[in-house]
Amino acid sequence: MKRTDAATIDTRAISTASNGGRRRASLASAGAVFSAIAASSCCILPLALFGLGVGGAWIGNLTALAPYQPVFATAGAGFLGYGFYAVYWKPKPACADGATCDRPLTNRAVKTGLWAATALIAAALAFPYVAPRLLGV
Repeated sequence: MKRTDAATIDTRAISTASNGGRRRASLASAGAVFSAIAASSCCILPLALFGLGVGGAWIGNLTALAPYQPVFATAGAGFLGYGFYAVYWKPKPACADGATCDRPLTNRAVKTGLWAATALIAAALAFPYVAPRLLGV
């Protein structure tokens, strides 16, 4: 009969748990980025498109999404909350004595996405208050 080492089982469980955590953090980051884009679609996105030289009558239709901005911002805040928890504050699994454990690497793309989404959501929420001063209206 083949003897299974307990440290081997723990290492596999830890490796699987850390991969699942990375996947959830990546999904939370992607959800936060999409929510941030949706939250800024009524105000910042048209301004950015005009700044890049993209124009057309269809851009005026983006203002129809303004009533949904709080919903998108709330969803984005939820994704951001879980994403930051998963990346920065979630306890790392303990390693058994004498076992070789998976050393999770920092995922720079997830962190960049979380911070970019944070900045975009903050800008989308601050835009109605800052725009009149910037535009001189």
